[in-house]
Amino acid sequence: MFRNPFPDGLRFAFGTLTVLPVAVTRWDGVAARSGMLCAPLAGLVVGAASAAAGLLFLLPGGSPLLAAVATAAVPAVLTRGLHLDGLADTADGLGSGKPAEDALRVMKRSDIGPFGVVTLVLVLLAQVAALAQAYAASWTGGALAAVVSATAARLALTLAARAGVPAARPEGLGSAVAGVVPVPAALCAVAVTVAVAAAAAGGLAGPRGAVSAAAAVLASLAAAELLLRRCVRRFGGVTGDVFGGVAETAATAALVVWSLT
Repeated sequence: MFRNPFPDGLRFAFGTLTVLPVAVTRWDGVAARSGMLCAPLAGLVVGAASAAAGLLFLLPGGSPLLAAVATAAVPAVLTRGLHLDGLADTADGLGSGKPAEDALRVMKRSDIGPFGVVTLVLVLLAQVAALAQAYAASWTGGALAAVVSATAARLALTLAARAGVPAARPEGLGSAVAGVVPVPAALCAVAVTVAVAAAAAGGLAGPRGAVSAAAAVLASLAAAELLLRRCVRRFGGVTGDVFGGVAETAATAALVVWSLT
């Protein structure tokens, strides 16, 4: 009997990309493909929780900076810091200057090297600064920035899991999702997400909000694509750490562009 893979895809997306208590019941290619296509929905939930945390600090009179710190902390909590850890490991691997196999071993170490530390500090500072600027301009703008950036970060994972992008290692989450999303489906997810983000932001913040949302998502994907291509050339493919780095890069780019526009 035919079994609809979409519920399994939702479980895959939320079970692997968040700490929410969702059991992943299937690990085959069908579930991975639909799960990565559902990744922006997981980002939407993470972004909504982030925005709620920021508003909870603003309502009793908290500063935009305090709200920004709370907002930036929620995605880290809801992913157990895995994306940030992946970003740090990817930075260490890229900065090691070693051959691909040695660089991959550097990335698998439990400690974080100097490249990873510096990258984490700069990325988190950029996220907090951009969010603080957005909240200072308007509470609605800050909340929208949080939602758009988290959704764009997971959309970048959908695009990174497209066909033609190989895995650098035969094991791990990276190998389970590498190349599972057909290119037309990935592009369709991009088009739908950009359109929905622009429409939602436009409804809440007017035409300028729509432009900011579309620009933020597209810029985040461009930044993530640059990192992805660099990693594929450097490591021979993607790993779970690279996916984490791609997500954090996309989130940061989205926030910076939102604050600028």
